Amino acid sequence: MKLAILTGGGDVPGLNVTIKTIVERAFARGWSVSGIRRGWLGLLALDPGTHQDWSDWIVPLSPLAVRDISRDGGTMLHTSRLEPQHLPEELAPAHLKAAYEGRSHLDATPFVLDAIATLGFDAIIAIGGDGTLRFAARLSAEGVPVVSIPKTMDNDVFGTDYAIGFSTAITRSVDAISALRTTAASHERILIVELFGRLSGQTALYTGLLADADRTFIAESPFDPARASQLLEADRLAAPSRSSVAVISEGARVIDGSAAQKGAPDAYGRRRLGGIGEVLGQACARVSPEGVIVQNLAYLMRSGPPDATDRQVAHGFGALAVELVGQNHSGRMCAVINGCLGDVAIDTLLQGEKRVDVARAYDVTTYRPHLSVASGLPLFGF
Repeated sequence: MKLAILTGGGDVPGLNVTIKTIVERAFARGWSVSGIRRGWLGLLALDPGTHQDWSDWIVPLSPLAVRDISRDGGTMLHTSRLEPQHLPEELAPAHLKAAYEGRSHLDATPFVLDAIATLGFDAIIAIGGDGTLRFAARLSAEGVPVVSIPKTMDNDVFGTDYAIGFSTAITRSVDAISALRTTAASHERILIVELFGRLSGQTALYTGLLADADRTFIAESPFDPARASQLLEADRLAAPSRSSVAVISEGARVIDGSAAQKGAPDAYGRRRLGGIGEVLGQACARVSPEGVIVQNLAYLMRSGPPDATDRQVAHGFGALAVELVGQNHSGRMCAVINGCLGDVAIDTLLQGEKRVDVARAYDVTTYRPHLSVASGLPLFGF
């Protein structure tokens, strides 16, 4: 068995744990393992019609090579957000340019299939978020033996209760808020902490709940800045520390408005979000005489080594993926289902969206997490 591994999309803590587990389990079965560097770009960069040196894109992996990687966050294989089935010309490797014939985008799937055949891979384990796993499902439909592993600190992959990276992102955010409270209290200010979360507010909701924030604003529910600022000022005045804390998703939007955006769209038309914390901060500054602290945690949420939960899930997903390949059960996505490791069809993530259940988990009037019934609620069930 000649197995390949890749990581795509944004990095999260736990990826190296997954890679190490896969390599060790595969070698125990007598398989060889190759790492595809920079996600799906690593396969598109290869031109099967040439004798190029592929060592910069494909690397052999062994238990010795991955011995120490689980101590670090991120991914030793590096990553990219490239999506081959809708590839913009500006991101295409030079040897693919001629295939565009005046089009701005190309379905480069046939080129990936050629690279896989040339390299002789018997199976691929793809670790990533929605974009990476969508293409994994496409390859599976094309007949390639693929098993996918979900990772995203937003925990928004449909079909699994949990994705690698979520717990560490919450841990980092709660720790940062605990530290920032000292400055907010010293200066008697409102503290606003903006977190990643483009479409799903799970990260903000869990952080707001666990950090005991006064108000939490999520991507799924628009808010009124004027009313929100009045609530936060009232919270500040009522607190012994004369400070208050708000957590807000980067994808949150004001009523009758859109999410705050930064810069021009990328090659796929996606705009970078960020700045909604400043919007709320400006509203708070108009009602609070002591000033406002606005902190965007951004990449600090996904930095450093994984916490215990992400180590456990990463190890479990890696072992499960190798089991599935060994049993010829490809076309599956590793998942946590009702608290247990399991697997679902690889295209499950295409069948829905995973968002905060606002009616069950959030009070749109008070801007707070709201759990009316806890019994039977999944551990990651907001």
